[in-house]
Amino acid sequence: MTILCVRFQLPPMYEAALPGLLGLLEEFTPVVEALPPDGALVDLRGAERYFGRGTVEFASLIRVRALAHYGIDCAIGAGPGPMLARMALRDAVPGVTRVVPEEPAAVAEFLAERPVVALPGVGHATARTLCEYGLDTLGKVAAAPLSTLQRLTGARTGRELREKASGIDRGRVVPNAVSRSLTAERPFSRDELDPSRHRRALLSVTEELGTRLRTLEQVCRTLTLTVRYADRSSTTRSRTLAEPTAHSAALTATAYRMYEALGLQRARVRAIALRAEGLSPAEDAAHQLTFDPVDEKVRRIEEVADRARAKFGPRAIVPGALAA
Repeated sequence: MTILCVRFQLPPMYEAALPGLLGLLEEFTPVVEALPPDGALVDLRGAERYFGRGTVEFASLIRVRALAHYGIDCAIGAGPGPMLARMALRDAVPGVTRVVPEEPAAVAEFLAERPVVALPGVGHATARTLCEYGLDTLGKVAAAPLSTLQRLTGARTGRELREKASGIDRGRVVPNAVSRSLTAERPFSRDELDPSRHRRALLSVTEELGTRLRTLEQVCRTLTLTVRYADRSSTTRSRTLAEPTAHSAALTATAYRMYEALGLQRARVRAIALRAEGLSPAEDAAHQLTFDPVDEKVRRIEEVADRARAKFGPRAIVPGALAA
């Protein structure tokens, strides 16, 4: 066992906690890949040999230190590769490490009955295509002829699907740092099924991010949406903006498109988080001029609203949909 996938049970505003938690992981090995907003991949191959400890022992140490130093618990999945560790994490709960054994037979058993959508990198469109032909589990995908998979999904995708469904994990942990970013999160008081409430949460976080970006005189290049569900699983999607911006309306429109692309139907959502990445000074950003008077009017109103919020507080002016 060599790879851990760790998801910290972070409070809504994670920026202050995550870098320190990554530093905690780096006390064991320098091969740590940040998975914002709340996770990391850890390659323990060298650490196991150096410290003479097993993966499960390391997982216990990480959990105890995170609780002792930060008061934050974590869920941990372990496997022989990053893909299997990520999949094991979906079954993990705080206090228990979910382990996928290294033996090929054990890996095949772990994967066999899982739905194809559980495979990292398989979206709903690909999963729907496979299910239409009866390939609804990873065991069936692994047993299907390669030519059939390539005919259904394309040459490269079919080959990768076959390998992953067979437990061949060619991924690796790439050390990185948390890029400078801003995050806003809206947890629900109960598991929320109403799409209109999901959209109001998105509007709330984009308004917050836009205000914070403009206050810092920054613009963002990328938005990352994370939707957390009642079963502790989550979906994360990123989208690059047409131009770097701190304009709340542009952030909201992009966030709505990402949410709609998920195609959620009766999903029990526990929290929605949005992260603005690729920050840069607003003075260095270019803005495409338009002949749309409405856009210019909205931007002028935004400037006035920012001045009012700075003087009277963040709730001084809010969109009508959030007034209640």
